[in-house]
Amino acid sequence: MKKNAFTLAEVLITLAIIGIVAALTIPTLVQNYQTRAWNTASQVFQRKLGEALKVMNVQGTLAGYTTTEAFVDELSKHIKITRICENDDITTCFADTVTWGDEEVDMSKIKKAKHFGQNNWNTNTVAVQFANGVNGVMAYNPSCTQNQFSNDVITVGENGIGTNCLAILYDVDGFKNPNTADKDIDNLNVNKLAGAINCSIELSDGTCFTAPFTPTPYVWKGCNLDGESNDPDDLAFMSEYNIPSCLDSGEGTNDSWAGAVKECQDMGASLPSMAQLDQLAKDLYPNTTISTIYGYASPGDRNNDLAVSMGLITSPDAGFNLWSGEVIDEEHAGYRAFASVGTNRGYGTRYHDFYQAVCLGD
Repeated sequence: MKKNAFTLAEVLITLAIIGIVAALTIPTLVQNYQTRAWNTASQVFQRKLGEALKVMNVQGTLAGYTTTEAFVDELSKHIKITRICENDDITTCFADTVTWGDEEVDMSKIKKAKHFGQNNWNTNTVAVQFANGVNGVMAYNPSCTQNQFSNDVITVGENGIGTNCLAILYDVDGFKNPNTADKDIDNLNVNKLAGAINCSIELSDGTCFTAPFTPTPYVWKGCNLDGESNDPDDLAFMSEYNIPSCLDSGEGTNDSWAGAVKECQDMGASLPSMAQLDQLAKDLYPNTTISTIYGYASPGDRNNDLAVSMGLITSPDAGFNLWSGEVIDEEHAGYRAFASVGTNRGYGTRYHDFYQAVCLGD
C-alpha cells in the first residue's frame, strides 16, 4: 500500500511560511493589545479622577484656591496620591521627557500652566504619583467653576472629563516607555506642551527671557515727520507687527526698536514690559530699592556674576540697555539701563542701535 508523507523540504518550507506570517502579524496584534490596554487604563483613571472632582464640587471644596499646590492638597483627600513633587522637581514624579507630536519635550521645563497652553491661569504645575500607578503633572485654574447644586459642573463620559478646573498630563504606565502622547500619555485641557521659548534667562519670579541680541533695525521707506507712512511695505510692516508709528527723526530711518519687535514676534514671543525689566533689575541689584519711575536712578552694585551667567555682560564693568515693548511716542520707546553701579528706566530714541533686546519666553 502506498504511503503519503511530507518531505523534509516541505515541512521546512511550511515552517518558514508560518514564521514569516507570525513575524508580520504578531507585532501588530501586540501593538493593538497594548493600545487597548492604554486606552482602558486612561478611561479608568479619568473616571476615578472625575468622581473625586464631583465629590469636591458637592462638598464645596473644588474652587477657591490660588495655587495648584493648595488644590492638590485637597484633591489628595479624595483620590489616593502617594507622592507630590513641586514644579522645580517635576521629573522625580514624572518622566524626564515626553514625545508630543514630533517633538521631545523636556518635562523639567513644564513649570507653569502657560506651558499647557493655559496662559491666563498664572499658576505653577505640580507633579503627582497616584496609588494606581498613574503619574501626572497638573495645573489648577483659580477661576475654577463650582456649583454644589449642579451635575453639569463636572461631567464624566466616553469623551473624558468635562471641567475647567485643571489641566493634567498623565502617564498610565508610570515611568515606563514609550512616554508618548496618544499612547501611554493622555491629557485633560492640555492645549499644548512646550517649555519656555529659548529660556536662557530665568528670573526669580519665573519670568523667562531669551538670550540678549542686538536687533537688526527696520529701514523705513516712506516715513514722515508725523510718524505716518504711505509706503505699502511700511504699512504692511506696521500692520503685521502692530507698530503704532514709523520713525523719521532727522537721524535716519533705521529703527532699532521696531527691529527688536519684529525679531521677537517672528519667534512667537514679544518684548518684555517695563515691569518685567524691573524684575530683572531686582534680581541683578539685590540690595537696591528699584525705582519704577522713568528717569529716576536706583544706585547700587550689580551682581556681575549673575549678569555674566545670564549672558548679559562679558566683563564686570560693562553696561547694557534693554528695550521694552512700551511705546512712549512716535520717536521713543521705553528701556532700562543696567550699569555696573545703578539702574534706571529711560525713554530711548528708537534709532539707537547700541541698545540690546531680550524676548519674553513662553
